[in-house]
Amino acid sequence: MDHQRIIRDVTADLPTAPTVLDACQRFVTALAGHTPAAVSVLLQVQDRLRSVAATGAWQVFSTVPPKTGIVGRVFATGETAVVPDVTADPDHLPVRPDVVAEICVPVVDPAGRSVGVLDLQWSTPLDLTPWRVTAERLAARLGARIMALGGPPAESRSEKLLRHAAALSAATTECDLITAVICAARDVSGLAAPVLLLTGRGQTRLGKPPHTPGELENRIRAELTEAGPAALDRIVGRVHRYGAGYTLGEAGQPPTAEYVPLARAGVRALVAVPLGPPDGGGVLLVADERLIRPDPTTVSLMELLAGQAWNSLDRIRTLDRLREQASSDPLTGLRHTGPFGKRIAAATPGRTALLAVDVDGFKSVNDTYGHQAGDRLLIGLARALEGALRHGDELYRIGGDEFVAVIEVNRPEEAVRIAERLTEAARRTGHTISVGVALPRPGESAELTLRRADQALYTVKRQGRDGVRLAPA
Repeated sequence: MDHQRIIRDVTADLPTAPTVLDACQRFVTALAGHTPAAVSVLLQVQDRLRSVAATGAWQVFSTVPPKTGIVGRVFATGETAVVPDVTADPDHLPVRPDVVAEICVPVVDPAGRSVGVLDLQWSTPLDLTPWRVTAERLAARLGARIMALGGPPAESRSEKLLRHAAALSAATTECDLITAVICAARDVSGLAAPVLLLTGRGQTRLGKPPHTPGELENRIRAELTEAGPAALDRIVGRVHRYGAGYTLGEAGQPPTAEYVPLARAGVRALVAVPLGPPDGGGVLLVADERLIRPDPTTVSLMELLAGQAWNSLDRIRTLDRLREQASSDPLTGLRHTGPFGKRIAAATPGRTALLAVDVDGFKSVNDTYGHQAGDRLLIGLARALEGALRHGDELYRIGGDEFVAVIEVNRPEEAVRIAERLTEAARRTGHTISVGVALPRPGESAELTLRRADQALYTVKRQGRDGVRLAPA
């Protein structure tokens, strides 16, 4: 086989190729005419290798994560891989089931930095030595032409959106999601100032910026804040009523009434798309002070981004509600036994006091007036007890009419005074409580401390109720 001729034939059309993608496709097509190998050229796009030209009948990997497979290894190290037996190399990525040998060489720029790889895979054994030399020389010429044309192709806007979608899906908090949406909107649209309007809980609010806002974004936020909630509601109403919209980038044209605050901020180009439902989602605004026309493709990409953002936001909110339901008593809203167990497990001997609280005569209220009256009693009492506690003190409902307050004190007398405040608060509701107080002993389990607080509580019950007792130290 005349390898000098292969090099001449494969590189003959490179000087006339008008684009990087065209150069790579001509290169692969010509090389495939000289070898039965599966040929592919992968170039760096962002943090991945993207296949820009290939031959083969089955799977061609569109993108490969960094350092994955032989191609990722070669790109990262800049060193050629010659693999006469692919079964002996755990990094081999099979594109055909019959592949037995592989050569992968880096495609480098004039400074020797990797910009991609040239990969060849054969289904029959052969002498790889001459092919290594040929592949390296071919890759060098391809790399030179790629750099002469400006380097590897830039990431397309749809590829950017796909990359950002992974960040949206990975967000675990609303703040993380807003950060991901803002970054994605700016990157994909090319406009300077993305702003989120979020609805729900009876009001429309500006999504908190995840970064130090730019000058235009600061002006937009200031104008919208000054305009007030009603102005935000009007923007949300317009976008959800009429759908996504954008400016035509024409000078001297007055904005519609809803967008006057944006015009005052200096906005001259705007894309506005709905996010989720009007009463629980919001609107994504992407603005710029340049007088430019966002094309319909930009609007479509922002609609796709908003759809993905809403799915992620709805997921986060649903998980938050489920976590809240799992850790809270549905009647009183107080935390219950699960969080209480974790809290008392972290009790500090001599400092963390447990106040066991029981409602006096609760059974007679249920028996006489019914369970609805009993529920109203518990709700009112829970609010009264919460109000009597200090900032940082915690109140749990651990049974029907049983509560426990967990407080941090400097000495037992302080815990008793807090317990007496609870009894006074209960009396103001027209009911009474009995309270037992205990502080953990060194080496004592939290369960035993709670048991001693319960014993002190029942002593109060036996002595006439409506009082406080400190468990013996």
